[in-house]
This record gives sequence, structure tokens and C-alpha cells, in this order.
Amino acid sequence: MKEKGLSYLIVGPFAIVLAFPFYVMVITAFKDQTEFYNPAINPYWFGKNSPTFANASFLFHHTPYLTWLKNTCIVGLCVVAITLVLAVPAGYALARLAGRVGQSLGVGIFLTYLIPPTLLFIPFFAVIKQAHLTDSIWSLVLVYPSFTVPFSTWLLMGFFKTIPQELEDAARVDGASRLETLVRVVFPISIPGILTVVIFSFSLVVNEFVYAFTFISPSAHKMVSTGVYTDLIRGDLPDWGAIMVAALIPSIPLALLYNTFLDRFIAGFTGGAFR
Repeated sequence: MKEKGLSYLIVGPFAIVLAFPFYVMVITAFKDQTEFYNPAINPYWFGKNSPTFANASFLFHHTPYLTWLKNTCIVGLCVVAITLVLAVPAGYALARLAGRVGQSLGVGIFLTYLIPPTLLFIPFFAVIKQAHLTDSIWSLVLVYPSFTVPFSTWLLMGFFKTIPQELEDAARVDGASRLETLVRVVFPISIPGILTVVIFSFSLVVNEFVYAFTFISPSAHKMVSTGVYTDLIRGDLPDWGAIMVAALIPSIPLALLYNTFLDRFIAGFTGGAFR
């Protein structure tokens, strides 16, 4: 009992600090516009005119926010699908490639993920322009896998290494083909790693800003990350209420997703830590 109380004592302050920005986001999202710049009103609680749904009403009726959400979901699902199709077989092949060659290739693939996006968006823009995908969400579908696939491949390579080779050999002895072994033995065991790739890739699409801002200009084709920045900040006057509502909506499903699959998410990241 004392150990449990000590754990709460240590974790409690961290939880409060980490939850505080989310709390401020919720308060600001439902606060009246006239109360944002009034020093007499507590900035961390509602005033006389709050709570109100005026900020949400403005966001949904006077901005293309739903279009931004749709674009983000389309790009996110496409990038996740492409990442899985490429990273899962590549990670498995590198994990089963014996010797220093496989290890070197895995490290080399991971190093490509570490290249800063600010160094790549200019050559990528030239490619997008030649492909006639400027101002299209498909330009992001083409570009985002360039850094989701390397990291996911490296992550899955470490996870596949934790799966004993004997399990596959036993399946092969029982008459299963290589593809059947992968589908019936390897992939079901690898769900934590695959789920980690899905969460990582979709979260990156939601949060990425540089490429989305560079490649897309029309408001109707923007992602949430860029649409909120360009359309809800007018000059030096940010529309804080609408901005907080816009940030709150995508953060809720992501938070629920992380918390629901937290154990598998951690297992996926630490799968190959001791190999």
C-alpha cells in the first residue's frame, strides 16, 4: 500500500503538468471571445458569458474545417497503407538477412529518416511539380512515405528479430509455404509492432507542417495542421477559441488511440531493444 501511494505521489505531479495544456485547450475552446483579452477574468476558467459553442459554430460554418479533416484522413489512411505494404516485408527480410549486411542495411535505412525535412522539401517540390501534383493532397501521399517507411522498416526489423526462427521452421515442416508462414505465424505475433507503425504514421501525417505548407496553397486542399495556421490567424489577431476547438477535435481520437493500445504500442517500440 505504501509503495502504491509513493507511486501516485511521484506520478501525480507529472500527470498534472502534462494534462494542464489539454485543460487550457478545453477552457479556451468554450470561452467567449470577449474574455480572452480581459485581464480581470481568470484565464484558466470561464467568465460570465461562458461556456459557449460560438467558437465551434464559427469553425464549422465559416471555415472549411471539415474539408481539412477529410483531407487529413484520406492522406493518413493512404500513407498508412503504403507504409505497411512496403515496411512489413522489408523489415522481415532485413530481420532474416544474416550477418553484418542485414544490420548495415537496417542502419542505413534508419539514417535516411534522420535527414531533416527542411533539407528535402526543395528537391521534393521539384519532383512534385514535374509530376503535376502541386496543390494536391496526392503530393503528400507521395512524399510522406519517404520518411514513414524508413523508420517503420527499422522498427519492424528489430521486432521481427524477437520472433524465434524455430516457429517458422516448425510451420514449414508442417507443410506451410513461406507466405502461409508469414500470414498465419509471423504477422499475428507481430501485431504490436504493426500497430505501432500504424499509430506512428497516422500521427505524423496529422502533425506534419513543412511539406503540407509548402506543397498546398488552396484552402480547400489543406490539411488540419496548415489550415488552422493560415485561416484562423488573421494578421496579429489569432482566433484562439476556434484554434483550440480545431486542435481539440483531432487530439481526442489520437489520445484515445494511444491509451487504448498503450501496452502494444510500448511492446512495438521496445520489441528489438535487447537484440
